[in-house]
Amino acid sequence: QCFGIIFSFFQATPKPELINFLRCHNNYFLPNAATSNNHDIGFQLSKSPSLNSYFAKLSSILSTMSPPVSTAGPIAKKPRTTGTTKKNENDEIPVPEITQLDYVSLTSHADAFGVDPIPISWGHPDPLVRGPVICTVRHSSQRNAIGAHSGSYCIYTGLAVAAGKLNPDYVPNLKLTSPVFNIGPHKSWTDPKKIASIDPFGHIVTEAYAGYLDKGFDIRPTIAVTKAHIDLPETREAVKSGRLVPDGKILLPTGQSIVSKAAVEPVWYLPEIARRFGCTETVLRQSIFRMTNGMYPELITRPDIKIFLPPIGGLTIYIWGDPDTIPDDDIELTCRVHDECNGSDVFGSDICTCRPYLTHAIEECIKTAQRGGCGIVIYYRKEGRSLGEVTKYLVYNTRKRQEGGDSAENYFACTEKVAGVQDTRFQALMPDPLHFLGVKKIHNFISMSDMKYNAIVSTGIEIVNRVEIPKELVPDDAQVEITAKVFHGYNAGEAYKGIDENELKKTKGREYGYDQNTKKNLVE
Repeated sequence: QCFGIIFSFFQATPKPELINFLRCHNNYFLPNAATSNNHDIGFQLSKSPSLNSYFAKLSSILSTMSPPVSTAGPIAKKPRTTGTTKKNENDEIPVPEITQLDYVSLTSHADAFGVDPIPISWGHPDPLVRGPVICTVRHSSQRNAIGAHSGSYCIYTGLAVAAGKLNPDYVPNLKLTSPVFNIGPHKSWTDPKKIASIDPFGHIVTEAYAGYLDKGFDIRPTIAVTKAHIDLPETREAVKSGRLVPDGKILLPTGQSIVSKAAVEPVWYLPEIARRFGCTETVLRQSIFRMTNGMYPELITRPDIKIFLPPIGGLTIYIWGDPDTIPDDDIELTCRVHDECNGSDVFGSDICTCRPYLTHAIEECIKTAQRGGCGIVIYYRKEGRSLGEVTKYLVYNTRKRQEGGDSAENYFACTEKVAGVQDTRFQALMPDPLHFLGVKKIHNFISMSDMKYNAIVSTGIEIVNRVEIPKELVPDDAQVEITAKVFHGYNAGEAYKGIDENELKKTKGREYGYDQNTKKNLVE
């Protein structure tokens, strides 16, 4: 504790006599400091017989010194001030405290020197009262969120700084980045039970927090809203076959479709996340801390910070038709919530139904938009049921190599054997982007998943029709997946009625094609 106080005062311009004293006495009263961990050092310090003389000498040194004026940012916690650079004397926006990055200032405890986070009132309809999410490196004392922007890509930012390619003090120019179409505000934005995993104001940072930006705060958007043309071979084939008819507005003669879209980074409000998972906030924090090998100690030491930007993939929202019609439950809305599958979605692997179901949903969204309605696809980065692609491929190998070959009967058991759990998507957070868009009613839900259906309707959104994937779109090797899912409770619709235990047992997938000796050795 003494060391922390000393260096808090003198870290900006260390005094040579103090540094020399500490260096000379280090081995005197802590002879094993070089080979001890922090807990051992603390124990040695508390038991050291030299402490009385050590602190007597230290006090005499400190009495001749006065703390210098820091040039590296504020150290001590102090009352907030609105400063003199504000536009409006009553804007109540604090002055940004800029962290200089030539030293490390720890803010890992709520009562530490210099810790003064900007308050967050999650769920308040006024963005200024709610407060901005500040999770950049320039305001360590005022930061009100744990984690970093860009999810797992923040590591690449660190590499860019290490390589000398990025100035860590750089602040992005956001003047031309505002949304190209409007989203919200909606009543659901004020209800944490409907939105707790994304920041509903994350796309309007330049508008809602202009005063903060003008004063020098580095506040980053967590949602980007733009438009694009989507060009899929399946859509071009649908035009050629006559299933889709170009209208020049939603669908072009080339087969390209015109979409509005939004990229969304996760922003978690931890108290509500804990409630949805049926645990206390403390248990949630401890579990994430433990399973990330202590990557975020502030989950434990900073209970005052309720916002967490987790190092996970985000989501993308694709919209066909007029986004302004989405909140109107009298206008037809078609929707699919899709979880990432790189092997199928991008490369066309035929072991699952992911890409064909996704492209079928896009076709239905285009048709709905052409009828005057709106179509939505929400694409989550939840590769391999949120277990990851490596785990997914290990499961594939287990399925193909098990005794009796790849079978629908053992489909879920193979995942549990490798990962210890069948699925870690859970879907408790999945409906949030629907509420962000103002969805109240889905007329056509392009999904067979009961987990997704139950999660959505439990938050107050009505689903009228559930649409299964057409049987002719299911690849041969994906019969194992579709049979297992329908048997275990996925909504079968008319197309898959009749799948019973006998069908489950006889449905087999393609083998890898090993010779018998190789296969025997692998099984053994």
